[in-house]
Amino acid sequence: MFESLKKAFSQIAEKVKMTELSEKEIEKHIDEFKLQMILSDVAVEVVDKLAEKLREELSQLKFKRFTDPSAQIREVIYKMIDEILPQEGLIERVLEKIEEKKKQGEPLVILFVGPNGGGKTTTVVKIAKYFKDRGYSSVIAAADTFRAGAIEQIKKLGEAIKVKVVSQRYGADPAAVALDAVMSARSSRIPLVLIDTAGRTEVDINLLEEMKKIKRVVKPDFVIYVGDALIGNLAVEQAKKFNEYVGIDYVVLAKLDADAKGGAAISISYVTGRPLLFIGTGQRLEDIQPFSKKFLQQILIPH
Repeated sequence: MFESLKKAFSQIAEKVKMTELSEKEIEKHIDEFKLQMILSDVAVEVVDKLAEKLREELSQLKFKRFTDPSAQIREVIYKMIDEILPQEGLIERVLEKIEEKKKQGEPLVILFVGPNGGGKTTTVVKIAKYFKDRGYSSVIAAADTFRAGAIEQIKKLGEAIKVKVVSQRYGADPAAVALDAVMSARSSRIPLVLIDTAGRTEVDINLLEEMKKIKRVVKPDFVIYVGDALIGNLAVEQAKKFNEYVGIDYVVLAKLDADAKGGAAISISYVTGRPLLFIGTGQRLEDIQPFSKKFLQQILIPH
């Protein structure tokens, strides 16, 4: 996982340890680092931010005599990563919101959006399982009435974790399916509604309009964009478009376990201004975990 990014951070750490930090040397290291970041699918604005932080930290770095400089360099890299990673404690806030809505006799409603092929349907069920394991049942809305097999897929996955799935026929109005799910959860006192939606191979205006309609009809508490970590910068650009057009609150990155580069993971929140809530860490339905800074720092910071 993230072999390309790990290589970039390891290389900058080794080179800084072995050279005098003159202004010329610093700029040389930064240029090499930026190139490696771009090759790792890191978004350009994030590359620029990391380079700016690296320049600032290296220009102030003074190695202590007769000591291994590794600890100081790890601290520099820690600060760089910390600069572009999102806030934490987000799952706790979602759980608090579920409790708040329960007291009002209402379910918490989450709308999932994103292009086709990014793992959105499986991610919805993974998140349903995550919350069920913590005592919160869900109703899933099969609001992807466009893709052949989508309804059968989510019903089968819902059965696997014993979660109710509300569906209609193919071609039905997705907003009506979503509203049915909300009404079902409300009448059954189920605290959570997760709405799966259609995607397309490419983001198009019709898809975005459909998402806006569902949002307008069901008034979700949160909108979550599900992106595919394997497509790197394209996932970042797609997230930007969904955020600009529909408005998103959180990001989930699927397939992170198979991502050899890692660019999307350190770019998507910085570029969209929306924090990472979950990351997909495997193919099983339990393979999802809340995102944390510590997770990425442990992977990326050389030891």
